[in-house]
Amino acid sequence: MTKRVDDESGTADALRFLERFAVIMSDSGYPRMAARVLAALLIADDGRRTAAELADMLQVGPSAVSGAVKYLMRVGMVTRERDPGERRDHYRVDQTAWYKAAASSDEVFRRFEEGARDGVEVLGTDTPAGARMDETRRFFAFLRREVPQLLHKWNEVNAQPAEQSGDPDRAVR
Repeated sequence: MTKRVDDESGTADALRFLERFAVIMSDSGYPRMAARVLAALLIADDGRRTAAELADMLQVGPSAVSGAVKYLMRVGMVTRERDPGERRDHYRVDQTAWYKAAASSDEVFRRFEEGARDGVEVLGTDTPAGARMDETRRFFAFLRREVPQLLHKWNEVNAQPAEQSGDPDRAVR
């Protein structure tokens, strides 16, 4: 049976999951509060929350939520929206955020590849340090070639109904 976050029975389990998932994101480099806010938005059935709802759910002050939301908006993970006639902003996870993050990684990969190439020129390929830099260069060149293909494949798989996608991890909705 699926527990809904908005149901009393699912709240405690969902909050424990939220904190575990936030730790994973935090360990991967996200600021801790931003990770908690993002996790809170991800587990919301409607995918959105107000700042007050987030502060209440996470038991933190409004300024902590404000800073986290600003960070998440800046990195493109969260959008802000307002319903007509309302004064409160709602924050929502951008459903394409993970895809966009992977797609924009090419620039980061390019910079690493170029930096490693410079290192190879300085150190030479006949030294252990130069060989490591060359492996680094080749690795990022590989990622630059392969990630676009993976993203294309993701679009194909994600566009199919769950039963037809061939993705064993995809839940049938």
